[in-house]
Amino acid sequence: MVDLHQGLLVKIYTSVARADQKWSDVEQQLARELVDHLWQQRPAGKELNDIAQRMFRDAGRLAWYSLLRPFDRIVKIRNFVPELETVVLRVANLVAKADGCVTARETDAIRAIQQEIQVHLCRIQLEETPPGEAPQATETHAEIIHHESPRLESRHTPQPQQKQLRLPDDAVEKDSASLSDSLQQALQDLEQLVGLAGVKHEITTLTNYLNLQQRRREAGLPMHQLSLHMVFGGNPGTGKTTVARIVGRIFKSLGLLRRGHLVETDRAGMVAEYAGQTAPKTQRKIDEALDGILFIDEAYSLIASGPEDAYGQEAVQALVKRMEDDRERLVVIIAGYPQPIGQLLRSNPGLSSRFNTQLQFDDYRPAELARIFQLMCEANHYVLPCQARAKLLLGFHWLYDARDEHFGNGRLARNTFENSVRRLANRIAAVTPVTRDLLTVLTADDIDLAGVPAEVWEHLADRRLRFRVPCPQCQQQVHLRTDQLGRHVGCPHCQAPLQADWGEWVRREQAEGSRSQG
Repeated sequence: MVDLHQGLLVKIYTSVARADQKWSDVEQQLARELVDHLWQQRPAGKELNDIAQRMFRDAGRLAWYSLLRPFDRIVKIRNFVPELETVVLRVANLVAKADGCVTARETDAIRAIQQEIQVHLCRIQLEETPPGEAPQATETHAEIIHHESPRLESRHTPQPQQKQLRLPDDAVEKDSASLSDSLQQALQDLEQLVGLAGVKHEITTLTNYLNLQQRRREAGLPMHQLSLHMVFGGNPGTGKTTVARIVGRIFKSLGLLRRGHLVETDRAGMVAEYAGQTAPKTQRKIDEALDGILFIDEAYSLIASGPEDAYGQEAVQALVKRMEDDRERLVVIIAGYPQPIGQLLRSNPGLSSRFNTQLQFDDYRPAELARIFQLMCEANHYVLPCQARAKLLLGFHWLYDARDEHFGNGRLARNTFENSVRRLANRIAAVTPVTRDLLTVLTADDIDLAGVPAEVWEHLADRRLRFRVPCPQCQQQVHLRTDQLGRHVGCPHCQAPLQADWGEWVRREQAEGSRSQG
């Protein structure tokens, strides 16, 4: 394991996956994808266990310092340290969130990774390379790690020995009691998602209904069989995949699915290019999802070419048959834009009759987008002053008002966060000394919202700029100044304390209309 790319990815995965001392189904699936990406193998069962054991063992021998040092030594990649931090933290968060539940230990592991980056690439003064003795272009990343690892590890502060991850003997058959999510925890994770009030209500209602049916069965009473297949309609980035994972955990907790894992696919994963290959390809994907959820994104693309699309129709027919044959072991969720999803269901009566539950994922409102941005800041130890918060709200409001079906939603918040961190990196690149505040505070100048016209930012200088937020105690609207964002304030109506993180932009004409009515 001397290649930089392999070593860094394996180190990230193992650092987060071993944090909670468990190896979940989704983490195993992620390990399989990682092995496929790095070594073009797709192991399963004991073979996956053996490879994972070696990964965890070898990763423990690699110091972060030896993995990160090439990003300072090699001239061609020296300027990409901010991008490195973003990518590393995104991968770490992906591993932690893969099973839909981030534990406190996993959060600590991500923070430790960020600290390693800051220590090894921001604070330690590396010895200068004398002029004319820069590393040759032929020197590879792998050679630097291999040659310098022993010396660098000797300089690195020893870390306490980590406990060995407990891996099961069989990656598929496990003790259900030790791996099943609690229903309460799954519902709590659902409730903690930003926005999605209607979706939360519908899933909670469905959960209560299914729980009722389980109790009736235990009491010897007749049950009403309900199709569990679902339609998730909504624009990209509205949390459909995240909710689907939680639904899998809920169904597993209720005993409706043995594993409750999520298999994501689309047309490319089900439809082949040549005659006679689509049905077997679709069957393999469905087999992969048995005892869990098959999540088909942009499902309408299966019939994108209309009735003459024989391959797409073949995939749909195979899917309909398996939904009936394996109804006790398979839940199918089709997702995508609402209108094309409706056309797909109308195209096949057998398909439409099997989807009784249809959930609408609305676009995130500006304050909700800002809340998602804040969660990313908290996860990565960034601070948002009030002026930066105001700029985010103004920009998200303008983009929300101008949105179409391609509105980015959660992806917009994520891209804005990543672009803002890059601007921060560029702003402090030439600053010395680099203080903790410089590393953690995102100013208004750092906030980067592509596509927002310059005149929108003129409102930041307007002393009449206000944002409104409902008081949780009396439900009256409270108008906030820019300098009150992110602070505790008192409700002027009932004097109850209020945490004013975000609010809705009060347009000038709205404020004037409100005053005239009062």
